Amino acid sequence: MAKASLYTPAGVKTGEIDLPEEVFAQPVNEALLHEAVVVHMAKQRQGTAQGKNRALVSGTNKKPFKQKGTGRARQGRSTSPLNVRGGKPFAPVAHKYVRKLNAKAKTGALVSALSLRAGAGNVVVFEDLAPEAPKTKEFVGVLKAASLSDRKALVLVAEQNKNLDLASRNIPDVSLVRSQDVNVYDVMWADTVVVTRKALEALKARKEAA
Repeated sequence: MAKASLYTPAGVKTGEIDLPEEVFAQPVNEALLHEAVVVHMAKQRQGTAQGKNRALVSGTNKKPFKQKGTGRARQGRSTSPLNVRGGKPFAPVAHKYVRKLNAKAKTGALVSALSLRAGAGNVVVFEDLAPEAPKTKEFVGVLKAASLSDRKALVLVAEQNKNLDLASRNIPDVSLVRSQDVNVYDVMWADTVVVTRKALEALKARKEAA
């Protein structure tokens, strides 16, 4: 069974805790992980890149010169890519890059990602993370106390906390996500996954509901 270090809300280590086996101790499917990351990144693309081909370039349909007798190669339109200000050959066309992954595959990829991090000892659990004030300095102090300040940290919580959100959002290498919203890319981006006790239960419930 996978284990993780357990910390108090102040960042003091108190021991270890068993992680849910069905979420953090499953075989890692690298092909599925790759597919899930590619699908996520494809959805972030705007797909607005577009160039003008010969059909979109402004110009006349009249022949630039007569067909024969000039000694030149024949041409039908001045918008040909061979001409100055002509259309661009094989111009990019705006389109969607969205790819789909079914729900079962998404869940399997997320479990693989969490199991990969847990297997490497990069999952830590906090009893709770609910600061009394929205102070970034205080939250940075918690991370330093837990020796997490020099690593990219994904913080998973069961429900949104305004103080925690305000305290963490200005820290470049910290990403705060609700357990029901986390995806494979979030987990793979982070060096360490920080989970609260309630978030552990929420992740387990999410896996059972899938």
